[in-house]
Amino acid sequence: MFTGPIIFGFLLGFILGSRIRDDEFPASTYIVLLLVLILVAWNIGPFPYYTDIPIATGFAAAAAGIVVGKLLLGR
Repeated sequence: MFTGPIIFGFLLGFILGSRIRDDEFPASTYIVLLLVLILVAWNIGPFPYYTDIPIATGFAAAAAGIVVGKLLLGR
């Protein structure tokens, strides 16, 4: 598994997630958001030379970073 896209995707998502205000997302949208993000990551697929898992790991890490950044440092 390549860690470069995962680390940079998570850091970018964490920074973006920390800038989301508290009143923009109610708690029920996180479930829908995670399902849509997993579906998009599955459809994008990995880079042609990445053969570890069949999803875009950088995109999935960025999505996780957005959620974690929102929960930990959301304004």
